[in-house]
Amino acid sequence: MNFRSALSLSWLRRGLVLAGLTLAVCAVADETLLLVDDHDVLYRSGTRRTLHPAVRRAEPVIRQDRPWEKTVSYNSVYRNPRTGKYQLWYQALTSVNPEASGVAYAESDDGITWRKPGLGLYKFEGRDTNFVVPPAEGHYGASVLADPKDPDPARRYKLACFRAREVAGRKVMGLAVGFSPDGLHWRMHPAFPLLQGAYGHRSDPPLKGDAAYADGVPRSVSDVINIVYDEPRGVYALYAKTWLDTPDGQTFWKRAIVRTESRDFISWSTPVLVIQPDEFDGTGVEYFPPTHRVDPTRRGVQLHGGPVFLHEGVCFSLLQKMDGEITGAMPSELAVSRDGFNWSRPFRSTDFIGLDPDPKHFDSGCLWTNETPVVLADEIRFYYGAYCGRWNEGIEMLRPPSGIGIAVLPRDRFAGLSPIGEVGQVTLRPRSLAGCTGLTMNAAVQGEVRIEILDAQGYRIPGFTRDDAVPIHGDSLRHAVAWKTRTLSDLPPGLYSLRVHLSHAEIFALTLH
Repeated sequence: MNFRSALSLSWLRRGLVLAGLTLAVCAVADETLLLVDDHDVLYRSGTRRTLHPAVRRAEPVIRQDRPWEKTVSYNSVYRNPRTGKYQLWYQALTSVNPEASGVAYAESDDGITWRKPGLGLYKFEGRDTNFVVPPAEGHYGASVLADPKDPDPARRYKLACFRAREVAGRKVMGLAVGFSPDGLHWRMHPAFPLLQGAYGHRSDPPLKGDAAYADGVPRSVSDVINIVYDEPRGVYALYAKTWLDTPDGQTFWKRAIVRTESRDFISWSTPVLVIQPDEFDGTGVEYFPPTHRVDPTRRGVQLHGGPVFLHEGVCFSLLQKMDGEITGAMPSELAVSRDGFNWSRPFRSTDFIGLDPDPKHFDSGCLWTNETPVVLADEIRFYYGAYCGRWNEGIEMLRPPSGIGIAVLPRDRFAGLSPIGEVGQVTLRPRSLAGCTGLTMNAAVQGEVRIEILDAQGYRIPGFTRDDAVPIHGDSLRHAVAWKTRTLSDLPPGLYSLRVHLSHAEIFALTLH
């Protein structure tokens, strides 16, 4: 079964269970219930949820070491599931002009040791490079999506970026896309812009129907672009930076995140606002700059980018949380959604990928997260671009060192539930267990965990009570859940709630087999 089919079945099963319908959830594929939110939880007693940040490797896996790498930031990664080979595309800035950035390429056998091959495609100052899209094209970063199931071999790789071009004698900025059969040889789509971008000077919002207005719609896409395939909706979804209006109603105040989508990667819907900063991100006072400030938009906490990935029925965003005023830093915050439109930010007090405290380290200033984590059997790797410079340092923010780093999370351990005191319990929503042959649990257990089964009304099931459960101890991504005399196949048809009893333990996920 391919990734798209499996993910569709997962989302279909979840929707039917919540609608109260009986469904053989385990008859086709495993289903993992992540406890990063309460989507699958009916209620829980005496427990708290704790974020587990990804752990950064000490050194970059790709260093800034070429003459055409003024700095390194935006990037996308793909691991071929058949061969295990890695491909990575990253922005290489050739000068301090942000429009002088090309898309460079690296490859790896293990995701740790990378090569920057000379490709013979584009030169820099007479020297062969690893550029696959040249800096002369005048674009900002790029997001690359490997799409091996596309029936057209020439479109197996897709690229989206924010580009600046001369159109009819004026500078136009907006969305551009390209296609490639191998990730190396790219053909940009001739139509531009596919969406006119949000980028400009502060003014009143345009009047509806103003014939003289030639820019994009309010809150259109801007110069941070991230692509993901949204399997449940059957569309390509693009998450982009946009601009919010000022407290007095003028344009171009603070950054936020919009979403637009397409079925063919060429025709895109009108962007809709999906994530924005609020009063909990800053006091508001810092948003009113001193009169001498030249660029008043670089103030306060903003959401500079929001790359999104789908994993086990959950949409995650690795928000780039930028403090442009006080610290100048941009770490990553983890946000959660179940539909890609309605987002919660339950972990804003703790960075999911934090910054190195050493100001000379490559990832001590700004992190550029992406939408392409690599999910392995026992861990998830988050690749990110970074540099030590900060937003409140002006042009000095581009100073070296820079590079691509990795932060690693044990598989599915985004957040866990544990007792506030000595014990706690988590009761999941009623669901069908028809066709399930087993249950495993991702948990770190110092005391013990027992799982019992209740019917949809909350009555215990003989043979599946807490006393009937085999106690679970130790730390494992795949604890086997069992009862002393019964198995899941002994349950008659119906809806059942799994209840997890925790004693000095933390649970992250349950998988139905």
